[in-house]
Amino acid sequence: MARSAPASTSPVIGTVKGPGENGNQYVFITADNRQVKIGEFVYYTVDLADMANAQILGKISERRLIDHLPDRIFADPDIDPEAIAALVGFAHPNPEIYEVTVDVVGHFHPALGFMNPRVAPDPGAKVCLADDESLRQIINKKQPQAVGSAHIGSLLLRPGGRVPVALDVKELVSTHMAILAGTGSGKSYTAGVLIEELLSPYNRAAVLIFDPHGEYGTLTELRGHPSFASDDGYSPEVKILTPDDIRIRMSSLDYYDILTLLPDMSDRQQAILNKAFSLLGKHKFGEHRWDVQDLISACYESDRTTDDEGNEKTGSSAPALEWKLGKLERSDYFHRVQHLAPKDLFSPGQVTVLQMNEISQEEQQVICAAVLRQSYQARMNTAKEKITPDDENYLPYPVFILIEEAHRFAPAHEPARCKQILRTILSEGRKFGMGVGLITQRPGKLDSDVLSQCMSQFLMRIVNPVDQDSLKYGVEAAGRDLLKELPSLTKGQVIVSGACVNTPVLCQVRQRLTKHGGETMNAPEAWLSHFQRHHQQARQLEKAAPARAGKKAETFGGVSIE
Repeated sequence: MARSAPASTSPVIGTVKGPGENGNQYVFITADNRQVKIGEFVYYTVDLADMANAQILGKISERRLIDHLPDRIFADPDIDPEAIAALVGFAHPNPEIYEVTVDVVGHFHPALGFMNPRVAPDPGAKVCLADDESLRQIINKKQPQAVGSAHIGSLLLRPGGRVPVALDVKELVSTHMAILAGTGSGKSYTAGVLIEELLSPYNRAAVLIFDPHGEYGTLTELRGHPSFASDDGYSPEVKILTPDDIRIRMSSLDYYDILTLLPDMSDRQQAILNKAFSLLGKHKFGEHRWDVQDLISACYESDRTTDDEGNEKTGSSAPALEWKLGKLERSDYFHRVQHLAPKDLFSPGQVTVLQMNEISQEEQQVICAAVLRQSYQARMNTAKEKITPDDENYLPYPVFILIEEAHRFAPAHEPARCKQILRTILSEGRKFGMGVGLITQRPGKLDSDVLSQCMSQFLMRIVNPVDQDSLKYGVEAAGRDLLKELPSLTKGQVIVSGACVNTPVLCQVRQRLTKHGGETMNAPEAWLSHFQRHHQQARQLEKAAPARAGKKAETFGGVSIE
């Protein structure tokens, strides 16, 4: 028997037909094509033991047309289907009927979150569209501009910003996050919005960004920006470290770091190098900061043998290692004393950008691994009170690290220096207040163990089937029904799911307050500007200048040969 509509201002859009394919779904019938969209929120009401007229929220996951006017009416484009329908006596204003599948989310409990009542709606129960005000309260764990919130945009299916989407920064940072998107879909832009929120007066986070392409230099606009100022005088600090500023202390590297920087090592050379590292720990270098020359000396000592007559002999591996270690000594980024210590990189209310766009892939790997390793040790030792405030590794506050092009640092099927330390931080960093955010355009190439540890996901337009398949295992079950929307998303549209929101949502990213640094270059415009009159005149003058100066006489051994 049909139930009466619930006492609500929300419009009734359909009537329950019965259960869906699984126990968490139901199906309703509607003629309203305009408001029934994939991802839209609806509800039915039911009396529970502890709550009368509880609104059971659900999300539309599928719809199909089950009844309509005969196809013959639509075959001729010159015929008005409504006119033909009226002639045959069919005067219903909405002749199309849809069967809509809804996945139950549950009823919202302020203390416990969403709870699935396991009470299916009766056939004939009315289905209502969830109103904007209810969605504002139940989607967001935090309301916009509250302490610990991050307002990143608004609900895509409620245009005009009617339902803002604000994330829970505590969950976002402590349980780690991933932004997964194809090229040009707005992943770096979305990351910029998140950083703006983290540096806002109601968060004042300590953030570090590994920036392989130099896209985050525009964050300097945060300095003195009125939108980030506070009555207590707070204003965000931005520290941009170019490749010229990056220095890693040699003695902070380990054996595997050196192996990454010195490829094509024979088994014996690896054994000698490993023994040399052990010697450094036993000798005076264990208490002091060593450099490449100290390591070379340890390699010679490790490669020294004594023959039957008591004569010392040096093998061929030590000279080969000396030649290879010369490359490390010539590097601009590794030094005996200079170092980027955790105290230099992190401070509440500060974002530090490590620009690595001029650094080789191997050196990027080692720099990233060294910084991650030392930052993790700093947080752990500070939390365990093993170090004092005057130590360069003293970090008495939580930190958040954002890694661009994460598939470079934790590739799926090949070794990488950063992968193991990333796995450690993702699995244990929560205990010590260390959060990680990963950004990649190729989730299929990102290590599955690393991706699965990110409890909050931001999914943007992805068309590659391999990358789409990889998300099925890395994204929580509640958000998988939205994955079919990935190819159709446009720039700036994102699926947010995981620990930072109460339920997965389709979101339109808000406009950034600072300039975006990762805009695609307009190639045709640059080509055309080459032929502008003032550019052509400048090139003609440049070509004419050497001719006016006269031809320089050719010389050999300092004597003119003309």
